[in-house]
Amino acid sequence: MNQTPLRYIYPFACHENELELCRMELRALFGQEPGAFALIDSRLRIEPNRSPFVSMRVDVLLAAGTLEEVIARMAELELDGRTFKVLYLKNGLKRTYEQQRELERQLGGRIRGKADMRQPDVTFGLLSLDDGWMFGICRPAEPVWQRHKHKPQNYSTGLTTVVARALVNIAVPDPQGVRAIDPCCGMGNVLIEALSMGIDIVGRDLNPLAVRGARVNLRHFGYDDAGLVAIGDLNDINEPFDAAIVDLPYNLCSVLSASERSRMLASVKRISKRAVIVSSEPLESEIEAAGLKIIDSCSVSKGAFVRHVWLTAQQPV
Repeated sequence: MNQTPLRYIYPFACHENELELCRMELRALFGQEPGAFALIDSRLRIEPNRSPFVSMRVDVLLAAGTLEEVIARMAELELDGRTFKVLYLKNGLKRTYEQQRELERQLGGRIRGKADMRQPDVTFGLLSLDDGWMFGICRPAEPVWQRHKHKPQNYSTGLTTVVARALVNIAVPDPQGVRAIDPCCGMGNVLIEALSMGIDIVGRDLNPLAVRGARVNLRHFGYDDAGLVAIGDLNDINEPFDAAIVDLPYNLCSVLSASERSRMLASVKRISKRAVIVSSEPLESEIEAAGLKIIDSCSVSKGAFVRHVWLTAQQPV
């Protein structure tokens, strides 16, 4: 069997409060809307660690109309002495526990090699959809963002690691050659997620205590904070950037007037081609008045607190 992937399957899962954000992130990363099943079927090869909602990437080796066709091809697999197991993927058509195990046994029994259900060298995935079957190699995601939950410094109202990571992916779906900025970086949650994905990003904040906290957090996770974060006002930034993630101040100590928001949004348009804007208030009219085009949007809630998220781009002059 040719082990060059035909395409890639990305199963995903999320809390219902983050469903809109999850789907918005997937649209940004893959350029398509998820269908009836909780998975993305794509020709794009993206590391499964990118999204906090993606559980794995399945490198599809075989697509067939019937299960019998899949089983007949199992003997062609070359394992070169590696151990294996077969896993029925629940993101496709639902089957009972007994049916799933039987399918795994049928395929595993045809593969030439040693099965290891605990620590296999290779995990194969079997997926059943309305139009047939797919079989491939599972590449599990390593949830690196979970390690970022425990920071030395944090705001009680700060972005969670899941939300921060999703916002970065929406702003920077393809990091190649992209220079990004978080001009209201707070304690550095967005910076840490972006840096962990190899994205070229810097942070600024008006609050010296926030900048000090961000530096502590960056060093805690092994990043050299020199030049990464500094005290600065969004409205004073003159450098151009390809992308920005702007979590507008919203706590009791940072209430923005309409004129301040307008000035900040104008600055976002001036310094960045593409921006993700986050606010606790609906700002559609203000964003458009600043000359920014809204490409996509969603809301994400945490209890009674709701964040509105907009993906924007500079309007052509």
